[in-house]
Amino acid sequence: MAFHPKNLIRVNNRIRVPEVRVIDAEGNQLGVLPTPKAMEVAQRSGLDLVEVAPTAKPPVCRICDFGKFRYEMSKKDKQNKAPASSRVKELKFHINIDEHDFEVKMNHARKFLSKGMRVKISLVFRGREMIHAERGAE
Repeated sequence: MAFHPKNLIRVNNRIRVPEVRVIDAEGNQLGVLPTPKAMEVAQRSGLDLVEVAPTAKPPVCRICDFGKFRYEMSKKDKQNKAPASSRVKELKFHINIDEHDFEVKMNHARKFLSKGMRVKISLVFRGREMIHAERGAE
């Protein structure tokens, strides 16, 4: 589940459906309850009723501390984001590249590597350059 801004997650009185499936703080299912009854159960335990699956029929709500729930969701989102080291930058070289152009591209490669990114270097042949493939090995 992706992290939603505070106002998009329905909590307590913002839950407007007649009945919800309730999961308590320990993860046990309490079954399908009318929303006012579920809010009463949450208030008795000193926690919030948080809607975790609004598209389910009936919607699923968890009894938990809303601040802790938001913190855990933001932690999950940060873990799911791909770190910079997994991104691959590709640099394409042609067989007739000028020395200065080659140096500029190599400087880019060094900069990417210093940032922790992976670099893929490709040698591209156009048209009749394929005849001289051995020059690419040089």
